[in-house]
Amino acid sequence: MERRKPLATVKRFTPPEPLQGTISLAEVSHKMDEKNRVPTDDDAEFVSRCQRGETQAFETLVERHQKKMLNIAYRMIGDYDDACEVAQESFLSAYRAIKRFRGEAKFSTWLTGITVNHAKNRLRQIQSRSHYEVVSIDDPVETESGRMACDPPAREASIIEQLEQKEIQAKVQECIKALDNEYREVLVLRDIEGFSYDEIHDILNIPDGTVKSRLFRARDALKDCLKKVIGDI
Repeated sequence: MERRKPLATVKRFTPPEPLQGTISLAEVSHKMDEKNRVPTDDDAEFVSRCQRGETQAFETLVERHQKKMLNIAYRMIGDYDDACEVAQESFLSAYRAIKRFRGEAKFSTWLTGITVNHAKNRLRQIQSRSHYEVVSIDDPVETESGRMACDPPAREASIIEQLEQKEIQAKVQECIKALDNEYREVLVLRDIEGFSYDEIHDILNIPDGTVKSRLFRARDALKDCLKKVIGDI
C-alpha cells in the first residue's frame, strides 16, 4: 500500500512589523483631518447672532477685538489717529460683510485680514507725509464721539521711567515703520500679535514659505536698524 505524504502545516500569517520611521494609513488620515479641521472659534456664537440681525452681538465682537485691531493698525501705520480711523473702518467693513462670512477661518483671522487691507490703503494715502508723531498705544487720549480710547497702563511708573519707555517705543516704531510694507505686516502679525504661520497665510493669502522668508528678512532688517538707533538713548 502506498504511503501518503503528511499534509503540510499551514503557518499562521503574521503581518510584518512597520518599518521604523513610517506611519500607518490611519495616522495619515488623522493628520489630514487635523490639517483640514477648522479651529474652534470662541466668536462663532456672536457671529451667528449677528448674521441673524442682532447688532448687540457685533458690539460684543468689537469690545473683544478693538484693542488688537487698533494695535495692528498702529504698528503698520505709525500714527495713532490714522490707526483709530483704520480700526473703525475695518469694523464697519466687517459688519457690512458679516453675512458673507462662512467660518472657513476664525473670525479674528478674517477681521485681521480686513484690518491689514485697510491699513495698506491708508499707507498709500499718507505716503506723501514727511513726518509723523509716534504715540504709545497705551497713552490715554481725549476721545470724541465715535472714537475709541485706549486703556491706561496697568502699573503706575515714575515720570522718568515713562519718558524712557516712550523714547524706546518711539525708536522701535521708527524701525518698524522703516521696513517695506510686505516685511512690516508679517513682523507685526507674527512677532507682535502672535499669529501662527497658518493664520498669517490665511490673512495675507501668501504661501507659508513666503511668510517665513519675509519674516526672516524683516527680523534681520529690524535688528540692523535697532543697532543703529538704540545707541542714541
